[in-house]
Amino acid sequence: MSSLRTVSNDSVIIRPPGFYIIAFETFPYLSYYIIFLAFVYAVTLVFNTLLIYIIACDHCLHTPKFLAVVNLAVIDIGLNTSTIPSMIKTFLFKDNFVPYNLCLSQMFVYYTFSTLESYALTILAYDRLIAICFPLRQNLLNTSQIMSCIIGLTWVYSVGLVAYGTAIITRLSFCNSVRVFSYFCDYAPVFRLACNDNTMQWAVSAHSGMFNLMAPFSFVILSYVSILVTVFRMKSVSSRIKALATCIEHLMLVAVFYFPLTIIFFLGLYVRAIDPDQRVLSLSLASCLPPCINPIVYSLKTKEIKIRALALVHKMRKSS
Repeated sequence: MSSLRTVSNDSVIIRPPGFYIIAFETFPYLSYYIIFLAFVYAVTLVFNTLLIYIIACDHCLHTPKFLAVVNLAVIDIGLNTSTIPSMIKTFLFKDNFVPYNLCLSQMFVYYTFSTLESYALTILAYDRLIAICFPLRQNLLNTSQIMSCIIGLTWVYSVGLVAYGTAIITRLSFCNSVRVFSYFCDYAPVFRLACNDNTMQWAVSAHSGMFNLMAPFSFVILSYVSILVTVFRMKSVSSRIKALATCIEHLMLVAVFYFPLTIIFFLGLYVRAIDPDQRVLSLSLASCLPPCINPIVYSLKTKEIKIRALALVHKMRKSS
């Protein structure tokens, strides 16, 4: 295979034409699994698009809470779009070659949206914290303008951080293997193929994982500790139940997203003893399922959304 050579600081950087995605080598039902993920992707697109449409068309839902919900829905679509179509191409149609620049682009898009997903769940926790613990100050601490600023900051931060992490991949030389043992152009499996020093890339990966997973997750935990303290101080049992009921769905999303990814990330980064196919299967499920589950478990069970969704379905049936 020929390689492209770029001279940088008097040293030769070897860039291959592309990478080969190698995964699921011992998985017996790969075609069925990819078809399942295609169904997951279809559900992700339909329900998140429906959610965005309902909120965009109803001015009564233009509130900080539903602004955060729209943000999560957009991120869900982007996260699954970054991986599932390429997985269908790679594993169902047996075309596993990814050009070098396209590989870096996929890496950038996936990690941008996965970082945003983490912060989107944190923003929803902030919304619940203000609504339950500071109800009298809600119009001061959680306005649409403040929510827009928070969301905008997370987007700027995520894009900037991931752009830097992706850019330093171009400093690596790939003079040996170009076989990436993952289901897409994954950051750690790619930089480990380099034949020059990858200490900087490893440090960025480790610190980004710690900060973008553990810091938001810690904020969510502290938020719910504060919420529980506030709830159990309420004198009315019905008020306690009502307050807790608004948090259950969000806690489910947090558990589904953070627990698997955190465990797999640190096992893969530090232990490295996990079976490659098990890691890829677990990571793909942990990444692809939350964007499909989020609108069903959280948003479409919300009373306001449910009423408008049923009204929309009834209107479509009537017109047809």
